[in-house]
Formats: sequence, structure tokens, C-alpha cells
Amino acid sequence: MKLKDIHNSIVAEGIKNDPRGRKGVSSFLAKVKKEYDVLSVDEKKAFDKEKLTNPYGDSRVLFGNLSKEIKTVLAGIDMETPEILLADALRKRGKKIDLILGHHPEGFALSALHTVMKIQLDILENAGVARKKVKKMLDERIEEVARKLHPGNVMRPVDAAQLLDMPIMCSHTVADNCVSAYLDKEINKKKPKTVQDVINMLLSEPEYQYSAAIGTGPCITLGKPTNKCGKVMLEMTGGTGGSKKVFPAMVKAGVKTIVAMHMSEEHFKKAKKHSLNIIIAGHIASDSLGVNLLLDAIDPKKCLKIIPCSGFIRVDRRGKK
Repeated sequence: MKLKDIHNSIVAEGIKNDPRGRKGVSSFLAKVKKEYDVLSVDEKKAFDKEKLTNPYGDSRVLFGNLSKEIKTVLAGIDMETPEILLADALRKRGKKIDLILGHHPEGFALSALHTVMKIQLDILENAGVARKKVKKMLDERIEEVARKLHPGNVMRPVDAAQLLDMPIMCSHTVADNCVSAYLDKEINKKKPKTVQDVINMLLSEPEYQYSAAIGTGPCITLGKPTNKCGKVMLEMTGGTGGSKKVFPAMVKAGVKTIVAMHMSEEHFKKAKKHSLNIIIAGHIASDSLGVNLLLDAIDPKKCLKIIPCSGFIRVDRRGKK
């Protein structure tokens, strides 16, 4: 597979599983095009034109010839300078590494992380939360994340990859969309009644079984195992944690249980004030599940050899019902 084909397939899979639906994604891209059209000539020169077709600023080819043929991929959750040096060391030992595929964004994909957070509005709306009630809260949070990312030395891993002539890309929100859609289908199919039922559902997946064995598995941080789970809301995509102020709106919409990859201490303290069950599925396990689903979807004929590292465990679901 060529690098450009891998990238295009990954973006397409992200769109397929996007909580906004294809219409929502098309609307988002149309707004980007409208903003681009009114730019000056100089502004258009500086504009990143991939934004016109790729709605995920945090899922990008960071370095590499798009026409390069890819056969072996070193895949992991956090692929930073140490993992890039690992790839080079493996290469020197005779392992042919054609591409580094990371999950978490690096380089200019990291600086664009805040741009995908508006997906959270649609997730909240799908859960019954009035869009107008939470838009301002989310906008404030997006601005906060943008300010935090702006001063960062984001290009360090990309610079290392360039010096070693190692193609590198990241697949953040695209993979998160996959795990969100997958778990949503499982909830609708299995219809868990209690909080423990949700935990059991997660533990039926190999990625969560592995994380439980190493002490980072699904856990209940608020509520009891015997509590009725009621309406379950997944917080698995949308860049990073949303606003701490939205919990009352969630409760009003009838949400009883939140299943999240992770939750900051500040968010936890806010959630604790409300009658919510909080399940932390596990960050790296959820990321592994998303990347596995993504790899299965883009490579149905098993053309790619995947070497897992950096917290990622490869679970192949191709051909399984």
C-alpha cells in the first residue's frame, strides 16, 4: 500500500464512524471551504489545504513521500523521539520499517488538536443535551486547550523522523471515532442494565482484558457496580476532555452513566457533585482498540505487517463476526 492510500483510507474510516454523520462532516468541510475562499492571496498561500478534505487536523502524515510503498509498520500509541530511535535501531538490526504509525498526535497535528473538539457538541446533542446550552462552555474549553498547546515544542519528534528519513503519521480522532462507534454498537446490542454489566461488556474485549491484567483496566470511579446504568454516554472521541461545566446538562438530559477513556481530577471533582456513574474504560486500552479497528478496516487483505510497540497490542478482528 502506498502511504497516501493508507492516509486516505484512515481519513475515510474516521468519517464513516464520525458521531456527526457524513452530513455533519460535509457541513464542517463546507464551512472550512467558505473560510478559505474569503482569504487573501497571501493567506491562501499559508493555508494548510489538506483541511479542505481532511476534517481531522490531529490525524496526518507528518513526514514522508506519499508515493512510498509501505509494507511494514511500527505502530504504537505514543510515537515520539524514543520510538523513532527504536525504529532506527530495529532497522539497523535488519528489520525493514517503512512507516511509523502513532495514535496520539505529534508535530502540527498536535497543535491542531483543539480543532477536532467541536465533535463533542454532536456527541452531547446525540445524548439529548441541548446544543445551545453547552456551546459556549465547549468554546471556552477549546480556547483553553489551544492556548495550552500554542507554546509547545511540537515538532521535536517530526524533526527526528526527518533526520532519520523515517516516514511518520498519526491517527488520533480517526481511531477514537472507531472505538466510539464500536462500543456504541455493543451497548445497543447487549443493553447493559447495571454499571457492572458495562464493565463486563468492556472486559469481553482483549484490549481491556490485557489492561486489567496490568492494573489499568476498566474501573468504576463514581457509583456502585449494582447501580442501574440507565442512559450511557460514551466519551471516547473529540480530541481531549471537554468542559467541566457540562455535567448538569448531561444529568438533565437523562444521562446516568459516563464511560470515558480517562478523566482529569478537576473533571472528576465536578462530576462527583452530580448523581452520575463514572466508568473509566482505560486510556491506552481504548486507544489500542481504536487503532486495531482502524488497521483492520484499512487493510482487509492483510497487506501490511504490523509491529506493535509503545503500549499498543495488536488484536486482529478481520474475518470475525
